[in-house]
Amino acid sequence: MIKISLPDGSVKEFEKGASAMDVALSISEGLARNVLSAKVNGEVWDSNRPINEDATVQLLTWKDTDGKSTFWHSSAHLMAEALEALYPGIKFWIGPPVENGFYYDVDTGEHSISSNDFGKIEAKMIELARQKNTFERIPMSKAEAISYFKEKDDEYKLDLLEGLEDGTITFYTQGNFTDLCRGPHIPNTGFIKAAKITNVAGAFFKGDQSNKQLTRIYGITFPKQGELKEYLTMMEEAKKRDHRKLGQELDLFAFSEKVGKGLPLWLPKGAMLRERLENFLKKAQLKAGYLPVVTPHIGSKKLYETSGHWEKYGEDSFQPIKTPEEGEEFMLKPMNCPHHCEIYKARPRSYKDLPLRLAEFGTVYRYEQSGELHGLTRVRGFTQDDAHIFCANHQVEDEFKKVIDLVLYVFKSLGFDDFSAQISLRSKEDRSKYIGNDEDWDKAEQAIINASAEKGLDTVIEYGEAAFYGPKLDFMVKDALGRKWQLGTIQVDYQLPNRFELEYVGADNQKHRPVMIHRAPFGSMERFIAILIENTAGNFPLWLSPEQIAILPISEKYEDYANELFLDLQEQDIRGYVDHRDEKIGRKIRDAEMNKVPLMLIVGEKEQEERKVSVRKKGEGDIGQFSFEEFVTYANKEINKNIPKFGVK
Repeated sequence: MIKISLPDGSVKEFEKGASAMDVALSISEGLARNVLSAKVNGEVWDSNRPINEDATVQLLTWKDTDGKSTFWHSSAHLMAEALEALYPGIKFWIGPPVENGFYYDVDTGEHSISSNDFGKIEAKMIELARQKNTFERIPMSKAEAISYFKEKDDEYKLDLLEGLEDGTITFYTQGNFTDLCRGPHIPNTGFIKAAKITNVAGAFFKGDQSNKQLTRIYGITFPKQGELKEYLTMMEEAKKRDHRKLGQELDLFAFSEKVGKGLPLWLPKGAMLRERLENFLKKAQLKAGYLPVVTPHIGSKKLYETSGHWEKYGEDSFQPIKTPEEGEEFMLKPMNCPHHCEIYKARPRSYKDLPLRLAEFGTVYRYEQSGELHGLTRVRGFTQDDAHIFCANHQVEDEFKKVIDLVLYVFKSLGFDDFSAQISLRSKEDRSKYIGNDEDWDKAEQAIINASAEKGLDTVIEYGEAAFYGPKLDFMVKDALGRKWQLGTIQVDYQLPNRFELEYVGADNQKHRPVMIHRAPFGSMERFIAILIENTAGNFPLWLSPEQIAILPISEKYEDYANELFLDLQEQDIRGYVDHRDEKIGRKIRDAEMNKVPLMLIVGEKEQEERKVSVRKKGEGDIGQFSFEEFVTYANKEINKNIPKFGVK
């Protein structure tokens, strides 16, 4: 007999070889009908895989992230079976689940697949799903696996097999389709009731532009038809909120092929939006004791060799820039932290200087693959609201908690309520990709866990997601599509102070090594603004809106009064524009609404005589007539009402 421990603390006994499905059936048949897979000792397994020793078991359904992942992994195999039936001779590379659905990279051979083919692929998938074919796991020797794919003339799977060892190779079969796969999978195809092919794109084999370009086919599936309908409705709404579309319509940013892919150009209104966000955070940072610094856009290659960034990220950086002086090489800055280490080192430091908090809105450059670029969320040049806190060991937890407070303040002020906190630690198995000793890592990891718990954050722990120099706390924010994006981040680092030989003189008059905390509440200005655009659909709060007011004269006779109002409002730091066009007032109002201007000031004969304005609020219509002074009071109240005071609980 074996003992199975369940999440509720109960322990059940089963015969050796029982499966998670047997565990589910022992609880209720209703539960068993919904089980997609199971987490056995922390690893996701097929629900029918035999368990031969005592284990902790968590049953996974559609409500669980790992359950959905299993469902979509199996759906990728179902799509592959449909593709093989529709396009004989097609070959497959990899087909993983993603956050919303799955994709498969395929070599279509003599065939071509476009959006015109989506309907027949979906129909074939549902036809095969209704056969309720079982996903069968088949362990296989490497020699057998090589023989199978040689006979199939599949160079892509043969390439995958090169990195695998005997004893670790498994195939999965469902219906007429067999694939090299480690699993896990759902019990049978019948769980899949609705399917949608969402996109087709190019993808280089192994992500290498020198290799053949494959076809990447994206899809999503659901256990109920109604859930697909809900998803498609959400997708339609998301299209309206797409930051790329709104960014163009609202004149916020642009891209130019001549400037280069992934390098955004901020237009005047976008620059004003950025400026307000920057000023908002700078004000909070000054209250929190941060000191501003500025560093160059380039640095000597030696700087990044010292930090370890060249070794770890050299291939993802823009290559060294050679200068006329022999042997001199520079790089576009991929990180701000090495520069800040050198600022710390610019003069001797005492324990009385600590914690030293250095902040910079620093632009950095990373060479992302062309196929990975996406609006503002994935770019090659971006600005981080970066800061580095140099502190003593005993100050780490307290400083970490203060940064959590700052991140939560930013999210609350901007309406980012749907977020989760992820504690990213080292991989338990592979420690080779991390620098530093275990003692420092253990201290850093425990400091993050303690600080997060004390602040009451609802966290998940992800092993293997730490930075190469230290663990971190990442804030994952959902966008209008339900996708998660990492925005705010806080990292504890014992390694860079060692590499840069940073020191301070302690109260004992001895030299000590500081600890470094990296933090960026926005993450990157570009990605943060992209998510902000989509979450607000471009309807920014009044304090943040690039154009807070539009002054709309009824006719040319009142333009002088409109211009006078405009200048007086600028003096009150209320910004906008005067619509001088020779258009009817109805058209001016509609256009201001389309441009998402929060407040419209209509001026005509009566307003000019009485030095008043008739005010319309976007989405509400007329809100009355105001004297100039009354409007300034009203506008300032509206501007400030949604911004909590930093540091006030």
